[in-house]
Amino acid sequence: MSTDQLAPPDPHHARRWLALGVILIAQMMLLLDATIVNVALPSMQEDLGFSDASRGWVVTAYLLSFGSLLLLGGRLADAFGRKTTFIAGLAGFAIASAVAGAAPNIETLITARAVQGGFAAAMAPAALSLITVIFTDPKELNKAFAIFGAVAGSSSALGLMLGGLLTDYVDWRWTMYVNIAFAIVGILGGLALLHNSADADKPKLSVPSTVLGSAGVFGLVFGAAKAETDGWGAALTLTSLILGAVLLVGFVVLQKVDRNPLVPLRILADRNRAAGLVTLLLGQAAVFALFLFLTYYFQEVLGYSPLRTGVAFLPMMLTVVVVATLTQSLLTKHLTLRAVVAGGLIVGGVGAALLTRADASTHYASWVLPGLILAGVGIGSAIVSAVALAQMGVEGRDAGAAGAVNNVFQQLGAALGIAIISTFVATASNDYLADHGSTAVIDATVHGFSVGFWWAAGAFWAGALISGALIRGGTRLHHEPGQPEPLDEFVGGLV
Repeated sequence: MSTDQLAPPDPHHARRWLALGVILIAQMMLLLDATIVNVALPSMQEDLGFSDASRGWVVTAYLLSFGSLLLLGGRLADAFGRKTTFIAGLAGFAIASAVAGAAPNIETLITARAVQGGFAAAMAPAALSLITVIFTDPKELNKAFAIFGAVAGSSSALGLMLGGLLTDYVDWRWTMYVNIAFAIVGILGGLALLHNSADADKPKLSVPSTVLGSAGVFGLVFGAAKAETDGWGAALTLTSLILGAVLLVGFVVLQKVDRNPLVPLRILADRNRAAGLVTLLLGQAAVFALFLFLTYYFQEVLGYSPLRTGVAFLPMMLTVVVVATLTQSLLTKHLTLRAVVAGGLIVGGVGAALLTRADASTHYASWVLPGLILAGVGIGSAIVSAVALAQMGVEGRDAGAAGAVNNVFQQLGAALGIAIISTFVATASNDYLADHGSTAVIDATVHGFSVGFWWAAGAFWAGALISGALIRGGTRLHHEPGQPEPLDEFVGGLV
């Protein structure tokens, strides 16, 4: 009798594409939440009456708990079941969203946002690891990641549009309440379609590794957030960043000797996987900086409404979906992953560079639209491929931890990118005002955004250089003639 005959049937297999749809709904909720709040912040501030300094913490509280608890969340998924962790994360996120939507004051809102981030940290790595264990065929796994990446890459822009729509026509509180609908669908679908993997070698949780890893990531994210408001030379900023870095070094050392490491170093040892993680770090830094400064540019410089701001991002969103599909179904048949990732980052950098030409009198179609489309090409090819590259080839017992590391690099990239580039933007704007007088506010704002776009371009291009050097030559995603394309296969799974 063959090994295949002895092996128990995979409970995911028959409805694997429907299961992917459930995972995508949950992931879309998380990514929408990362940007939907940005558009609604002015309305939140007006309604609850909090200061500009407190406004930043509505976003930072979420990032802090999300980023610092991701490593723990990944190991929880491996230890207690990916389905269990996924559904518990969805339920907790929904409850926290309801509290945030009903918040009577800023303290309640910030606390609820932090709780949201904690449950997101449990759910996000579980989602990635579920994809890894559901799709056992490498070709189907590549397709699943292509679809996942297309949805992930476009959800942030969709969040801006949905945030504008809800804020303009309903109320800012519905930017929180909308998460409940996503969560209910995800929970019902997860209960029906997902299964806990029966891994014989389930990892145990290490308290020292958990404390060091979570505290180290917290220090870096908190330090970056404080740098944005207090400056890089502030005592609290420096202390937090240095302490975070030291703790993470200690964390890595501990993983070598810990019998139950939170992140087994074998996950990071693969050269291609390291290239994927670096691409995610630098790519997300560039992408989220673009989202932030373009949102302010549209509203503060061009005078767009929240809804019109969201619609202005639509070309980027559509480009990401189209390019991600074409990358998996066409480009990777003929090009190596080194060419796809490095080339995509170069194109994304060109898009960011084009945005530096936009000013107060610029027509949307002249510099902004081409810049958005080229940036979307970079996201849809390089960053989508990097998500798969950083997750593929991982042992089943480490799938949750690998998903957590994947998400940590994305969150760190977003948080550090926004914080670091924001300081350069603020400095450039202040210097411009000092040179040209206090009446040149709009020109100073535009000049600062231009500097920010150049730094975003630099992050894209730095990622291209590093990934081009790290990804092994000849690394490809394999295809066979007659194999269904990703969106065709996905739709086929639904019907």
